[in-house]
Amino acid sequence: MNEKNKDETGEVRRREPDLGEQKETPEGHRKRMRDRFFKNGLEYMEDYEVLELILCCSIPRIDVRPLAKRLLERFGSLAAVFDAPADMLQKVPGIGVSSAFMIKLIPQIGRRYLMSRVMDNIIINTVFDAGVYLMPRFHGLTVERAYLLCLDAKGKVIGCEMLTDGEPNEVIISVRRAVSTALKYGASRVIIAHNHTSGMALPSTDDVTATFELIKALEMVNIDVLDHIVFADDDFVSMASNGMMKGGVVMDRYNFNISDGNISGNTPENDS
Repeated sequence: MNEKNKDETGEVRRREPDLGEQKETPEGHRKRMRDRFFKNGLEYMEDYEVLELILCCSIPRIDVRPLAKRLLERFGSLAAVFDAPADMLQKVPGIGVSSAFMIKLIPQIGRRYLMSRVMDNIIINTVFDAGVYLMPRFHGLTVERAYLLCLDAKGKVIGCEMLTDGEPNEVIISVRRAVSTALKYGASRVIIAHNHTSGMALPSTDDVTATFELIKALEMVNIDVLDHIVFADDDFVSMASNGMMKGGVVMDRYNFNISDGNISGNTPENDS
């Protein structure tokens, strides 16, 4: 027996384990991550740890921390990872179809969750009401998309349908599709909505031109266009509130009301 293992009395010394040398197993790490999530949600987690939680669902039994960090290094931010096309995600070593599927699923679930929180039988009385109702539909989109919000004579939502998907910086709204959708729901009034992926919610010249065409077409079937609202990230701009809908029904941003089928409203300055 090695003499170095004996103490001064000649007794054999038992070497105490160095806690720093005990590496956490992948299973133990995953359990600790789950416990942290159940206790505090994502509040105190780094972005790579958020990705870890997702990757743990698609890649069993191995440490996915390096892969999560690799994703952030490749795309630059958590949002950029979620926004990346599935084929680009799969070009990152270690990311297969299942992991790409999980990553792309998360923002879509978030969008559906936000949409489901909007109450049924909602009445649209203001542009703000319309913005709150419509905004979740554009959550996490990387392309421009257009919707038609259909209302009855008292402002009750009777339908909201996607008109078209576009490109990252353009969407073309079909006048025929808009008219047929409004007629399908028996709408008395409609609100057009689409998003800008540029981060700027300001309506473009093309947006204004398209709105005039829609107003003319829907007037022919006795349907009023109340507004065209442009969304970008967490912001939106009402074309009607900004005087950009000549020929359409002017809808004030704050005090527009629909009552018994009649349109009335006051500007904030004149409201008493």
